[in-house]
Amino acid sequence: MRWKKISDAVVRRLPLYLRVLDELAKNKDAKLISSHELGERAGVGPALVRKDLAWFGEFGKQGVGYEIEYLRLELRKILNLENVIRVAVVGVGSLGAALARFHIKKFLEDESFNLKVCALFDADPDKHGDMHEGLHVRDMEELEDVIRSEDIEMAIITVPAEFAQDVATNLANAGIRAILNFAPVKISVPDHVQLATADLSLELQRLAYYLQEE
Repeated sequence: MRWKKISDAVVRRLPLYLRVLDELAKNKDAKLISSHELGERAGVGPALVRKDLAWFGEFGKQGVGYEIEYLRLELRKILNLENVIRVAVVGVGSLGAALARFHIKKFLEDESFNLKVCALFDADPDKHGDMHEGLHVRDMEELEDVIRSEDIEMAIITVPAEFAQDVATNLANAGIRAILNFAPVKISVPDHVQLATADLSLELQRLAYYLQEE
């Protein structure tokens, strides 16, 4: 079920809450958590926690808090994390390879993690056939057929900036519905495709501001 009129800012915070709950769930003695503790662990205020969760229903009791396992399962439902979502990585340079290896291992080692990297693509013929955690790098010419045949819904772009838009267009045409873009460039996608961009260069430049002496 997809709730309407929920801002992306709210949706972005839900995985933070879920990460806290996943960690707490490892402790079998932990049963309840207050909005104050959940907010503190997630890095937000307790009022914002309550407001965010209220968009989706009543999950806690005043003066008692939230039942950890129940809220954890409900957030997984809300975030569509109950079933495996198949992911492709396009661009298997240093960053792409590192991201692929990390997420493949996490999927194998963490039963609560449902994002499965199952295809790697690169335009460089010298990389075709290279193996990363059991997956071989495919030719870009195979992209559309593989995405359709393997029911891949999400993709990570880690190609040079000048190729990112063409890759995003090809992914959308192949049926991809969600893209995480690491290329340092603004790209556009059709309305039915959800796009998020992680620009590492911009984040480093932002951080540089705080290195100035007062």
